[in-house]
This record gives sequence, C-alpha cells and structure tokens, in this order.
Amino acid sequence: MSSQPRHQQEPPGAPERPVDVDTGFWLWLIAVPLMVTGQLADAFVASRSAGSAHMFVVTAFLAAILGGVVVGFLALLRSGYRWARTLLTTGGLVTIFFTATNLLSPARPPIPAVVYAVTGIFGSVFIAGGIYLLHRPDSHRFFVH
Repeated sequence: MSSQPRHQQEPPGAPERPVDVDTGFWLWLIAVPLMVTGQLADAFVASRSAGSAHMFVVTAFLAAILGGVVVGFLALLRSGYRWARTLLTTGGLVTIFFTATNLLSPARPPIPAVVYAVTGIFGSVFIAGGIYLLHRPDSHRFFVH
C-alpha cells in the first residue's frame, strides 16, 4: 500500500508536472478574478452612461461564465492537455491586447478608471508570465495530449 492519498497518485508512466506549469497555473488563476473585476468596473461605467442596469447584469453574467471556462481550461492544463495550453495562450494574448487598447480608451470616472487600470495591468502581467512559463522547454515536454 502506498502512503500517498489515492487522489494524489498519478498513473504509471505519467510525466511529472514541472514547477513552471504549476507556477503558470497559479499566475493564471490570480489573473482571472483580476480581469473579471476590471471588466465589471468597465461595465459599471458603460451601464451608468447608457442608463441601463440590464447591461451590467448581462456583462457580469458573461464575465462570470467566461471566468469559469478559463478556470476549467486551467484544470485541464494541469493535467497535461496541450490544446488547453493553446487555447489559454491565444485567449491570453487577445486579452492582453484588448486590455491595453481599452486602457487608452475614452476617460472613465476616477474610481472605475483606477480599478480597471490596476486590475488590467496586473492581470495582463500575470497572464503574460503564465504564458511564458507554460512555453518553457520543461513545460513543453509535459504537454502530450
């Protein structure tokens, strides 16, 4: 009998997950709530200027769904699925570009502007760091599916 709990045992022959994959996972996991918070701050400004609370509710719902999908892909990424890494990399690059262009968009009220800027900048840096770590040589050898 093994001294490890049953849920921590890996199948025989499974490659050991590199530290870079774990660190990249945690960087992404920290970035998700930051980016969702930034999106909610931006939606709040848009809904107030349009006079529609409905717009904020729909945006919040979609942001929560998208955040959940990203977390699901992160779980698959930790299991070694290369396609999850590819989707996260593509989505992450689009997110970084979208955030950078929105930081330069028309003025927001001071508090939502600071919230969007701080969460967007830090979230983008965490995503970029996660992408980098997930494409290092040790990480690359880990992704087999």
